[in-house]
Amino acid sequence: MRRRSLLLAVPAGLLTLAGCGDDDKSDKSKAKDSPSPSNSTPPKAKVVDGPVPDVTKGTKFGEKPTVAKGSGKPSSDLAVKTLIAGKGVEVAKGDYLQAHYLGQIWDSAKVFDNSYDRKAPTIFPIGVGQVIPGWDQGLVGKKVDSRVELAIPPELGYGKQGNKQAGIKGTDTLVFVVDIVNTYSTKSSAKGKEVAQDNMDLPKIGTNTDGKAPKIDVPKKDAPKKVVGSYVIEGDGDEVKASDTLLCQYKGVLWADGKDFDSSYKSGQLAQFSLAQVIPGWREGLTGKKVGSRVLVVVPPKQGYGDKPPQGSSIKKDSTLVFSVDILAKM
Repeated sequence: MRRRSLLLAVPAGLLTLAGCGDDDKSDKSKAKDSPSPSNSTPPKAKVVDGPVPDVTKGTKFGEKPTVAKGSGKPSSDLAVKTLIAGKGVEVAKGDYLQAHYLGQIWDSAKVFDNSYDRKAPTIFPIGVGQVIPGWDQGLVGKKVDSRVELAIPPELGYGKQGNKQAGIKGTDTLVFVVDIVNTYSTKSSAKGKEVAQDNMDLPKIGTNTDGKAPKIDVPKKDAPKKVVGSYVIEGDGDEVKASDTLLCQYKGVLWADGKDFDSSYKSGQLAQFSLAQVIPGWREGLTGKKVGSRVLVVVPPKQGYGDKPPQGSSIKKDSTLVFSVDILAKM
């Protein structure tokens, strides 16, 4: 198993704030690890254009950078410099930001974390207090495909207590190089080619990609006895593994009457979850599918909730469940 990002790991949780984990609103939700760099409300930063240390190697977008040691006294303000200006979508407050990053200490140039060695960008909510204030205040408004360098003073990082496991003192200014790979919002949808839905015994799912919930039409026929996982829109991303954590839009209806029982579209929040922690039907139906896809998942009772449906849900005992799932990203 590859080492997880310190961004989300216990107990370091670099960039992650305490008490800000996702509410466990459904069995598909995934609580975030949440160690605390600060117990107080961070100040609103004055953002200035530098100074930041030079990137001496790996200067292209997506390449692991080598960053020089800081020269002189760092700014007491939040220094933000766009090294490569992207032309993609602008990052908005509340988005899930997908990014590669490298972090080091200003005075020593000691690298304490980077995603490049893990060969996978990290995904996290931005601008809503889930990461250190310097990221929240320095990255919102930047565009996808941009490389941004940040020099973050202690009060916008881990505060006076620092982060002992990472070797960060309470007086350390932190330097990050961040490659903004993508950004996802509640308007995000699957992207790819439509796949014919020609099995008359299965539900039909709408193919709109406007960020609105697709229509699900359930046939007046007997439900299948086995899990169904089939493309509605086939993306071109990496295949999903059973151990992956996914970022999705989804809608769930009951086979019996076609009524909604759960939806990320209605909640106004994207769903982030580990396939190891969801009902077996989701794991079976989504494993092997490509990122960027919309997938029809039909879950028989034995692979769903069986005779123990979630308390307070409209799901009855031994219900067959039908889902439309847009796989936006995996981490």
